[in-house]
Amino acid sequence: MAAQADLIIIGSGSTAFAAALRATSYGARVLMFEKSVLGGTCINWGCIPSKTLIHAALFKHEAGRGARLGMGRDDDNSTPDAERLFRHRETVVAELRQERYLNVLAGMEGLQLVKGTARLVDSRTVTCDGQNYTAERILLAMGGTPRIPPLPGLERCNYLTSRSALLLKKLPTSLVIIGGGVVAVELGQMYHRLGCRVTILEHGPRLLPAVEPELSAALEAVLTAEGLKVATNVSFCSVDRLGELNVVHADQGDHRHKYTCERILLAAGTLPATDGIGLEEVGVTVDRKGFIQVDGQMRTSVAGIWAAGDVVGRLMIATVGAREGIVAVDDMFNASCGCSMDYLAAPMAIFTDPEVAMAGYGEAEARAAGFDCMVNVMPVSAIPKAHVVGQTDGVIKMIADRPSVRLLGVHLICHRGADMINEASLALRLKATVDDLAATMHVYPSIGEGLRLCAQGFSRDISRLSCCAE
Repeated sequence: MAAQADLIIIGSGSTAFAAALRATSYGARVLMFEKSVLGGTCINWGCIPSKTLIHAALFKHEAGRGARLGMGRDDDNSTPDAERLFRHRETVVAELRQERYLNVLAGMEGLQLVKGTARLVDSRTVTCDGQNYTAERILLAMGGTPRIPPLPGLERCNYLTSRSALLLKKLPTSLVIIGGGVVAVELGQMYHRLGCRVTILEHGPRLLPAVEPELSAALEAVLTAEGLKVATNVSFCSVDRLGELNVVHADQGDHRHKYTCERILLAAGTLPATDGIGLEEVGVTVDRKGFIQVDGQMRTSVAGIWAAGDVVGRLMIATVGAREGIVAVDDMFNASCGCSMDYLAAPMAIFTDPEVAMAGYGEAEARAAGFDCMVNVMPVSAIPKAHVVGQTDGVIKMIADRPSVRLLGVHLICHRGADMINEASLALRLKATVDDLAATMHVYPSIGEGLRLCAQGFSRDISRLSCCAE
C-alpha cells in the first residue's frame, strides 16, 4: 500500500508546527493529528496564558511601587475583577492561536490536520477513529501533562494543576503549592500579587533545585519579603478535605505541620503525554519516567520514528522543542546535513519578578565536564539602571574557562532577565570570551549593561569604576 503522506506528526503544539513547516519546505506531504485544542500546551495552557496573567498581576504590584514614590494612593486594597482578568487571558490566547496556528495551518500547502486520537500501529502506520494512516516517517510530539503525585486523600480534595490554575474565574483566598519548581514560583508570586495568601512547600532543600544556588537563594528572599510563605525540606504525608477547605499534612524535621487552604496547587513536575499512544507495542524505548529516549538527531529506538518536545524530557521549553522538531525533520529529509541538537546555548527563563534566566553550563556541571573554571557573582545593585527603576534585587553569575577565558555559562536573577539572557546565549553560541563581553559597549543606563559589568569583574574591581569606564 502506498504511503498517504511523507510524514505523520502526532501533536499540534509549537514542536509539531515547527517540524511541519520545516517538512513542507522540503516538499513533504504532512498529516498532523490532534486530539484536543490546536496549538498544544504553550499557547493554550502554558507560556501564553500564564505570562498574560503574571503580567497583569505585575500591574497591580507596580501600582504599589509607584504609590510609595508619591504616584497615587498607597491604600488600594481592592480585589481584582477575576472574571474580567481571565476574559483578557482568553482573548490573548484566542488571538495568538488564530494568528500563529490556525492561520498558519490554513496557509501551509502540504499539511493536513486530522482531529482525533492517534495510536501507533507500526513504524509507518497510525490508527485514528478506526481508520489507518500511513507515512514513511512518524514524529511523536504529543507534549507533556502535569504530574499528579500519589498523595493519600488527594481524590477527596479540590486541587489545581498548572493547567486548571490558569482557568479559574474566581480567585482563591488561600493557596498551598506542593512543589517548589518553575510552576510553583511563577504562579505562587502571581496569585500572591492578586491578593491570595500563598504557601510554597518544597520537598528538597531549596526552591528551583535545577538552577544555580545563588539564584535560588535570591528568589526565595524576594518571595518571602513580598509575603509568601516558603517551607523547604518538607515530607508530604497526606491531604484531606475539611468542609470547604483543604488540608496538607507534612513533616518538616521532627515536626508535623498542618497547612489549611482554600485550594491546593500541584506543581510536582511534568510527565510525557504518551498514555495510550502504543509505544510499548511498537517497541519505542522510554526511560523510568516514561520519557521517550532519543539520540542527537531525535531518533527513537525504532527506525522510522522520531520524537521531540516535552515527550523526550530534555529542556521542556517551547523554543527547545521547536528546534528538536526541526533537527528531527532535517535528519529525515536531509540526513547528510549532520544536524544534531545542541542544548548548551539554549536560553531559559522563569517569569518571576525579578526574572530568572540561564544559558550554558552551571558551575558544578562545568567542573564535572573537566573545565578549570573561574566564576564571578555580581549583585544586581552594581547596575546603575537597577537603582533608576528601583529593582536592585538579584545577582548575575558568569562561569568561564580559566585558560581560554571563554564564556561557559550565564545565570541571573534580574529585572528584565529574560531579555538579557538572549545576548548571553549568542555569546555562548559564538564561543565568545569574557573579554569580548567586557569590551562590548552597552547602552547606558540599561539593565543589559549588567552583563558587561559582570564580565569586567573577572579582572577588575567594578566598585572602583565610574559609569561607562573601561
